[in-house]
Amino acid sequence: MRFSIYQESKRGGRKTNQDRIGYVYTKDSLLMVLCDGMGGHMYGEVAAQLAVQAIGKMFQREARSRLSDPRQFLEDAMMAAHVEIHRYRAGRGLPESPRTTCVTAVFQNDTAWWAHAGDSRLYWIRDCGILEVTRDHSQLEAMIADGLLNKNDTPDDLPDRNSLFNCLGAPAMPLIELADPVKIRVGDCFLLCSDGLWAPLNESTIATAFKDGKVMRAVPDLVNLALAEAGATSDNVSAIGMSWDDPGNAQAESTLTAPTVLGEDEFVTTIPVEADADADADADADPMSEDAIESAIAEIRQAIARTQKTGGKNK
Repeated sequence: MRFSIYQESKRGGRKTNQDRIGYVYTKDSLLMVLCDGMGGHMYGEVAAQLAVQAIGKMFQREARSRLSDPRQFLEDAMMAAHVEIHRYRAGRGLPESPRTTCVTAVFQNDTAWWAHAGDSRLYWIRDCGILEVTRDHSQLEAMIADGLLNKNDTPDDLPDRNSLFNCLGAPAMPLIELADPVKIRVGDCFLLCSDGLWAPLNESTIATAFKDGKVMRAVPDLVNLALAEAGATSDNVSAIGMSWDDPGNAQAESTLTAPTVLGEDEFVTTIPVEADADADADADADPMSEDAIESAIAEIRQAIARTQKTGGKNK
């Protein structure tokens, strides 16, 4: 397994940066994750940090040196992040839970899996074209899907155009949208980004930035372009890009992995999974054990199954 990867996040015109990004890889598997804390709720940046940490920690525990079921892992990891956010709320007696969007992907065996909740996006790019892009869980996207609006003719003053109906940390269970696994080839690029990046830029601009596969150039170029396009009112802008490479290519960029670099139980990460989300994140709360988190996930799964069986819907 060999790839190039780069991440960058900037505050833009906001007072704080509520985006969180990171990656973890073993010798046979790579995880990428991006979360955008929701500013309309308390502690959005904490929700994003908790989610990234929970997902990264579960990957480190289960990828030995690859995941046995990446699709199930993505669903379980995002549910674990949702549980962790609610634990944070309960430990502090907050009137509501902080909330965050989330998009995450796993790569192994020349195959990609991904999942998301909210409007943080994944782009799959090949030969300057976008093969797939995640569908936003937003009011605007729902109206387009229902035929009430044209995708190319959406007014900027549309009420609630940016409101989300799905995220981690909300009172309702998140609806984790899981993509079918896809086979990838050398030169394919993947971009995970917050709406601060994709909103000011069109798809052609995003795809063209990866024309030479140089993610360490494409990612900062897109971040800076989004900031310039949005101007003084720019949202936080965050992105993590990856280019899949030929294992025999000795001229590829760093950061790279190769089968001989890491042992079976070793990993490299940019996610501080043992750090608290803020200075005193858990000073007054007892941490949930891994068994307790897994039990909570199992309960959520059962509830989802019951809802699907009865034809009900989460809103």
